[in-house]
Amino acid sequence: MPEIKYDTSNLQYYKNGNGAKTILLFHGFGQDHHAFDTWIERMKGEYTLYGFDLFFHGASDWHGSRPVEKEDWKNILEIFFQQESIHEFEMAGFSLGGKFVLATLEAFPQRVKKIWLLAPDGIKINFWYRLATYPLLTRALFHSFIFRPKIFFALIHFFDRFGLASKYLLRFALSQMDTEEKRKRVYHSWIYFRHLRFDMREVAAHINSHHIPLTVCVGKHDKVIPAKDMHRLLKFVPHGKFEVPDTGHNQLIEKVFPYFDRK
Repeated sequence: MPEIKYDTSNLQYYKNGNGAKTILLFHGFGQDHHAFDTWIERMKGEYTLYGFDLFFHGASDWHGSRPVEKEDWKNILEIFFQQESIHEFEMAGFSLGGKFVLATLEAFPQRVKKIWLLAPDGIKINFWYRLATYPLLTRALFHSFIFRPKIFFALIHFFDRFGLASKYLLRFALSQMDTEEKRKRVYHSWIYFRHLRFDMREVAAHINSHHIPLTVCVGKHDKVIPAKDMHRLLKFVPHGKFEVPDTGHNQLIEKVFPYFDRK
């Protein structure tokens, strides 16, 4: 399968379809390029689709001790565009993949033809994410939670007992941290992607000045990425569409396809 080699790291991607339009697909946390398989089957006649394995997922690896910077991502995509002879493209990103849609938009706004953000990460910085990844002291504490999980599980029990977090979110956290492999993926994704932060006014300025169609979708029952947080971006994008399908977080990619506008 094709890959992008960058320093000592590699980003794997998968090409499907032979349509005249091009779309880049960025999956969510704990997934890989297969997350968009249902889209690929329906769109491969009209689109050429590129599904990525984000770093620390699937076959892609980020080596070294420093975080992924926006400039790194720009350099990686320049290699990709040259390899595949891509000039303009559409994008869709689910959850974690939303950060990579926004980073791509910042780097290449003049090439973007359309954007789909599905319960996107990166619109609002979660309190726990900010606490775990920014101060050096709490990053060290976060590291101890990952590699000494008894502390983490004790905290989950404490929060549950005293009602300090919703039971859904606690179950979601446990489902993402119940094995060592999952805990490492959480740690690496949070720590190494922490510099992928975005100012919504600047994001909106790119979208508006280049007249990029934007659709944001969040499940009606999503407790992970609340629909109300999307106002932070949409209030600056007058033409942006907002869809709220009757679903939760994990099923959104499949449920949102009927809303997909391919004009």
